[in-house]
Amino acid sequence: MNFKTIIAAALLLASPVAAQDVKIGIAAEAYPPFASPDAAGNWVGWEVDFINAVCAAGEMTCVITPVAWDGIIPSLTSGQIDVIMASMSITAERAQTIDFSDKYYNTPTVIIGTKGVDMAPTPEGLAGKIVGVQASTVHADYVEKYFGPTAAEIKIYQTQDEANSDLAAGRIDAIQADSIAMDAFLASETGAACCDLKGAVADDPEILGLGVGAGVRKGEAELLGKLNAAIAKVIADGTYDAITANYFASSIYGD
Repeated sequence: MNFKTIIAAALLLASPVAAQDVKIGIAAEAYPPFASPDAAGNWVGWEVDFINAVCAAGEMTCVITPVAWDGIIPSLTSGQIDVIMASMSITAERAQTIDFSDKYYNTPTVIIGTKGVDMAPTPEGLAGKIVGVQASTVHADYVEKYFGPTAAEIKIYQTQDEANSDLAAGRIDAIQADSIAMDAFLASETGAACCDLKGAVADDPEILGLGVGAGVRKGEAELLGKLNAAIAKVIADGTYDAITANYFASSIYGD
């Protein structure tokens, strides 16, 4: 082995982020308008476009890797993926297990429910109602804490689509979820026919988090630094706003 070969090998070993594909974990379940498979099976949506922009800005070769939502953190910590970018809220509880990048969006949490039925997004307003929520989300934790004592039932779903379908079919009365995801559902033919917005829930940053960020394994300082620099670049150079304009009427970055 000559000197140049030795140096090249050493550089590869010293720069794992640059030397290999970065596996970006997204939820395997459709979550429009952030990420969902198109007719050809390709993943599309705001978050997919954002991932591609961040990877380009960070000069990283990324592979989008769908993983079941309820196993996405174990998939990260076990090394099956390198980054989570799946609309995951930054919370203190999750930060005990993984590290988070800077926030890249933050939208309100809302209740939607059966059209024509008066229900405020409060424990009193949902008293006696069946409330659906997706498993392993900040929304599930919030619903259990605030609405569980007064609701007739809290029904947990593995995917948001399942919760939406049950609401449309009249099997539950309401859903709590991210406002943007619920806007997309309410704009659909099914959602528009069955349901309407009941309002935003009272904020609880300890449960609902401080916005959405990318998750990495503890100790991955180099990768985390690349992600934060790339996110900042995408926001500063206008790419973020350009991507957002393709999906939303206004900014989703939040406060």
